[in-house]
Amino acid sequence: MENESSLVTEVAEGVTVRPTIFPRAGYGVLAFLMFLNALFSIFNNFLVIAVTLKNPQLRNPINIFILNLSFSDLMMSLCGTTIVIATNYHGYFYLGRRFCTFQGFAVNYFGIVSLWSLTILAYERYNVVCQPLGTLQMSTKRGYQLLGFIWVFCLFWAVVPLFGWSSYGPEGVQTSCSIGWEERSWSNYSYLIVYFLSCFFIPVLIIGFSYGNVIRSLHGLNKKVEQLGGKSNPEEEFRAVVMVLVMVVAFMICWLPYTVFALIVVFNPALNISPLAATIPTYLSKTSPVYNPIIYIFLNKQFRECAVEFITCGQVILTSQEEDISVSAIPDEGKALCKINQVTPV
Repeated sequence: MENESSLVTEVAEGVTVRPTIFPRAGYGVLAFLMFLNALFSIFNNFLVIAVTLKNPQLRNPINIFILNLSFSDLMMSLCGTTIVIATNYHGYFYLGRRFCTFQGFAVNYFGIVSLWSLTILAYERYNVVCQPLGTLQMSTKRGYQLLGFIWVFCLFWAVVPLFGWSSYGPEGVQTSCSIGWEERSWSNYSYLIVYFLSCFFIPVLIIGFSYGNVIRSLHGLNKKVEQLGGKSNPEEEFRAVVMVLVMVVAFMICWLPYTVFALIVVFNPALNISPLAATIPTYLSKTSPVYNPIIYIFLNKQFRECAVEFITCGQVILTSQEEDISVSAIPDEGKALCKINQVTPV
């Protein structure tokens, strides 16, 4: 049999992969890691969707975006990660050009839908906590309008590579497909610049602004409670700070390396990035469907109780024994602080 490490493998419908970069064991490790990724991602996100649909109390307007996040993450895993398991097992993308394009499109589309779901979720949490009470109520109608914006806006950025503005193709060690950010062309450079402005930098600014103001508002409310003789909740404030930091750091770990590598190609086209180095950010971006449900959903007390009841078929029922926040001395501020339960896990 011909040595895979010295050959360029031709696959169906014109997809050509580079000489094998890993030994067979290396691809086996990647396949195993992607199997674990798919297993936890599919289970976690399916559980979120099932529990949310089963429990009406979880279906508030803010949680529409949580449900949307889980659906897009689930589809990203089904259309992307499961395919990568098989291609790593074979050591190259053996499914052909059309399937490569499909995978690149699906991962791109559902990935940025998830990203923008997190962005709108952060902004709506800012509205809930930081806007004066009653001035901007989140309604189901407004929620569905924002969902429509997310899906249509993201569809544009996923579709245009199909019509020549950039393209989809194999990436990294050639066992997965995405935007052809390694392609050296002005069409690709222009797409990447505008794409990352719209689908990374703007979301980062919105998320940073929103959660920064949430923390500032919570701190200010606690101070006001103390000034009026009420009982503040510094533990809640600390917990909110920690969870916001976790959210932001996880977001950056997932998307920042991918963005940096793509923009390096744009601004330094002569730089030769090894396929192995290019693989690291692409695989990091595929981890978000695993940790998104954990950070944004499973750490929420109300959801945990519903999830345990669902998994055990009602045999185990958890009940909260403590109040989330106690600020009865000043009703308005108490109501505002209680909204933090919709902002950070408790």
